[in-house]
Amino acid sequence: MLTIDGSFGEGGGQILRTSVAMAAITETPVRIRNIRSNRPNPGLSAQHLTAIEAVASLTGAEVSGLLIRSTEVTFAPGEIRGGAYRLDIGTAGSISLLLQCLIPVALHYPETSVFDITGGTDVKWSPPIDYLRHVTLPALALAGCGVEIEVLQRGYYPRGGGQIRAEITPSRIMGVDFDRTGANTVYGCSHASGLPEHVAKRQRDAAATRLEVRGYAADIITEHNPAAPEGGKGGRGSKGGKGNRSGRRGSGSTGSGITLWRGLMGGSALGERGKPAEMVGSGAADRIIRELDSGASVDVYLADQLIPYMAIAGFGSFTVRELSSHTKTNIWACEQFTDAKFEIESIDQNIRVACR
Repeated sequence: MLTIDGSFGEGGGQILRTSVAMAAITETPVRIRNIRSNRPNPGLSAQHLTAIEAVASLTGAEVSGLLIRSTEVTFAPGEIRGGAYRLDIGTAGSISLLLQCLIPVALHYPETSVFDITGGTDVKWSPPIDYLRHVTLPALALAGCGVEIEVLQRGYYPRGGGQIRAEITPSRIMGVDFDRTGANTVYGCSHASGLPEHVAKRQRDAAATRLEVRGYAADIITEHNPAAPEGGKGGRGSKGGKGNRSGRRGSGSTGSGITLWRGLMGGSALGERGKPAEMVGSGAADRIIRELDSGASVDVYLADQLIPYMAIAGFGSFTVRELSSHTKTNIWACEQFTDAKFEIESIDQNIRVACR
């Protein structure tokens, strides 16, 4: 049984999710110790429990230590079997982070797997669901992975209640040398629920203005659900200026946010009580502008998500403006489970990561 120190590197949920996924794929029993030991609330939270339980169901794994705040888990996977699952994180825990753990495992099942998941679609400290749909999934498609995500209802902190459906088609993961992609236009979605419609429009307008000043065209839709969360009514789209399309979604809770994307890069921001919508929109724009101006092929958030797929394929490369602690941790964790070796070098003020 392989032992992983959960306090290594980033020392949070990332090393736990990556280790469980890689253990399932490589059929390697693993003991993960010191889970989130340096965090204010050490050990497993609800979303970590959901992730491990879900992968255990996919593999018929024998698991011990599955308790809230547990700092040690053992996971002994069986054969990957996929299927159809309904998962409820039970809080505003991130659906995106749960999918990061599930997708690479389900890709190895010989039939399409379907996941109906309830939780947070747009919450702090995790990629918004629109980032996963419009940045992560196109990158995985280049690697031969068939994944589709439909957003049925948005869920914000603290209430959650977001709902998505993910369909994961069995795929052979291929190694890819990721190049810079995308035309000059930055696309996006600005959304608000249980708030006035002008919140989403102001976020959109501020982002578009900031982008256009820096020389990037903007095509950002707005998405508005006027109903209170308890109302149960569907959302309605708002017509956007600047050539935007209209959006339509429901919402599971009150909140707002905006996600921008172009090629394999994105930028996002969430609304907060007392924070002007203009700051939210311009903040998301500044984040993607920083990535685009770097000349790298992927952004700092996509970089760590690509590592497990490169390790499984045993091949691939990308350039990124900065190597985050999440990326470094994922490299270390994936090298424990596979024969993959990663090389890191500086190129033209960016970092090149290659797996050979």
